[in-house]
Amino acid sequence: MVSEINELQHCKAVIEDKLGWGPADGWQTADFENLSELIQNQTGVSLSTSTLRRIWGRTEYNHLPSGTTLNTLARFAGWGDWREFVKQNKPVDPPNQDATPSVVAAPAPPSWKRLAWIATAIVVVILGGMLAFDKGEPQLEKSAYAFESRSVTNGIPNSVVFTYDASASPTDSVFIQQSWDDTRRVLVDKNLHKHTSVYYEPGTYQAKLIIGDQVVAEHPLLVGTDGWSALLDQPKIPVYLKQEEFLRADGIGTSISIIEEKNIALQPEPPLIKYFNVGNFEPAALGDFSFSTEVKNEYSEGAAACQLTYISLLTDDAPIVIPLSAKGCVSELNLMSVDNFVSGKKADLSALGVDFSEWVRVSCAASGGKIRYAINGRQTFEFPVPGRPIRILGVAFGFRGTGSVRNVSLQSKGKSVFDAL
Repeated sequence: MVSEINELQHCKAVIEDKLGWGPADGWQTADFENLSELIQNQTGVSLSTSTLRRIWGRTEYNHLPSGTTLNTLARFAGWGDWREFVKQNKPVDPPNQDATPSVVAAPAPPSWKRLAWIATAIVVVILGGMLAFDKGEPQLEKSAYAFESRSVTNGIPNSVVFTYDASASPTDSVFIQQSWDDTRRVLVDKNLHKHTSVYYEPGTYQAKLIIGDQVVAEHPLLVGTDGWSALLDQPKIPVYLKQEEFLRADGIGTSISIIEEKNIALQPEPPLIKYFNVGNFEPAALGDFSFSTEVKNEYSEGAAACQLTYISLLTDDAPIVIPLSAKGCVSELNLMSVDNFVSGKKADLSALGVDFSEWVRVSCAASGGKIRYAINGRQTFEFPVPGRPIRILGVAFGFRGTGSVRNVSLQSKGKSVFDAL
């Protein structure tokens, strides 16, 4: 049992080093959400956020993960399965080069009783190890469950009505989860069929029906906007802006005075303001698209000295996230190109450090199986286009403090699908 625990600890260390997010004891809920998404995208297996939190010791759990979970972790770490990981990472004691051969008396052959005892002990250890590795919930038949949803309006906030059938559940632990965020997991009655939830932020979500800790049904869910929407991010419920408070003739942006009118302080922690346009244009295929825009972060006081900014293309899969900052803060950035995640802690992202005293032009385009990113006309990064079909459904911008956007353009297969501001 001790060796299995050590092997799991080593596997977690390999994953932590691969991610480059720093020590896991400093990870937040969003980090486990992102890890869950990355694992599913790479392996095709869904490990819930709560499972990952248990594995990393955030909640009490006295058993080793199931064999399926261990195989998935090993695959994400870069091995074929858990057995291959264990085999290739088993420590080997080096030979003692300085030892002098010596003659020792051969031990007396053991009695048959001792042999029987040893054989019994070996069987017990092997069976115990197998039980420890395979212990977990029995796999449920997913076809026995149904799950669908619909939005009640177009815009945010927005209520979503879930219709489900979990009557086949062997337990009362039936949950509906709004997205990958397990803090949005709600216990529902397995004998009922309706549940409603409020979505306070637009975007693409993966709603889940969960029995115990198994996802038995899930589907993508689009929460769109009525044109452009803006909000100031807050811990519980965002503060929404009226269109006249951020829509301008030459673009979008808001002022410090409007933020202060909402009784939100800009110091010591500047708010994150977000702009969205989701579900208002024909979806663009990720394999052949081009996107461009210009942004400017207009606030650099106090704790906002890094001028952290992001541009995101929201898809029906994982997003594209292009971060920007003042030149001295690129270590804090994380670039995401659907399946590819690059941390500023582990790679040189200096091309994403910019001078926000001028408008910054950001573009990306896919062709020939590659997505290429450029800042002010200079290509900076390139990543492969995922092999599965993915569509761009929305755009989003975020500024720590205040910021502006103009000249947003999205084309699909050479045809314009969205031009604004």
